[in-house]
Amino acid sequence: MKKYLVTGGAGYVGSVVAAHLLEAGHEVTVLDDLSTGHREGVPAGATLIDGRIQDAARHLDGSFDAVLHFAASSQVGESVVNPSKYWENNVGGTLELLTAMRAAGVRRLVFSSTAATYGEPADGQLTETSVTAPTNPYGASKLAVDHMIAGECAAHGLAAVSLRYFNVAGAYGPYGERHDPESHLIPLVLQVALGQRGSISVFGDDYPTPDGTCVRDYIHVADLAQAHLAALETAAPGEHLICNLGNGSGFSVREVIETVRKVTGHPVPEVIAPRRPGDPAVLVASAATARDRLGWTPTRSDLAGIVSDAWEFARRRAAGDPAGA
Repeated sequence: MKKYLVTGGAGYVGSVVAAHLLEAGHEVTVLDDLSTGHREGVPAGATLIDGRIQDAARHLDGSFDAVLHFAASSQVGESVVNPSKYWENNVGGTLELLTAMRAAGVRRLVFSSTAATYGEPADGQLTETSVTAPTNPYGASKLAVDHMIAGECAAHGLAAVSLRYFNVAGAYGPYGERHDPESHLIPLVLQVALGQRGSISVFGDDYPTPDGTCVRDYIHVADLAQAHLAALETAAPGEHLICNLGNGSGFSVREVIETVRKVTGHPVPEVIAPRRPGDPAVLVASAATARDRLGWTPTRSDLAGIVSDAWEFARRRAAGDPAGA
């Protein structure tokens, strides 16, 4: 059994990873200020510390084997109008976390990074050597943290893995998406099926794709969690490993909408809207590095299965079930 600190462990991905760590027999402490996370999202068996990552020095000691770092401000639009919040929380907070880890002798880190570090690349399959050119302060803050981690590894021997997620979706039992505001396609389409919104907007239907709508890479949140456990075992002193996490293939906006119709049995009206600036036609990840270095391969890549898990969670939440509250 090992002992892990999970920052942001009351959020969507953090809660699922914390649950997987507990199921693997480890001791888990969650550090989360609950500003966007949810107390009920902390898995039973984990210890919750209500606090910010800037408070990490007060809670970290040599008994921890590693830190899994999810705590961050993550709304792209908000980052444009309030960039200082993103520099303070994502960059400044992580700097304090790294300092606290060094002081406590905790020398292993898995960082929740993002495909937003790549910005608006040309269509195609992204690898870790693709150009990083973020177009908003959120993506820029995550890229800055990646650079910061690389320096910590080189100078102080930290063992670190950054995992750059693409479109995380699905649910894992009582742990699912509950963002406010919601900006992700699958939960938005499910809100239409639930009658919580009248229609779903399709931003452009004239792209050079089979059905004219954008194609994106979706990864099940439980597959994502397994990659984090693998990263803990793979991290090597003095190395900063970066891995994209995705399925390596994509689904179009219309495929997602049609899959929701089939899974839920509900009509989902769609409204064609103008293209959004900077939306590439196709954006998928090469997961070759994760496969080769982490020994990780996604096993839940069927879109209907991803949607079904998300639908079950959304229905429970809409019905007021505590497991999906």
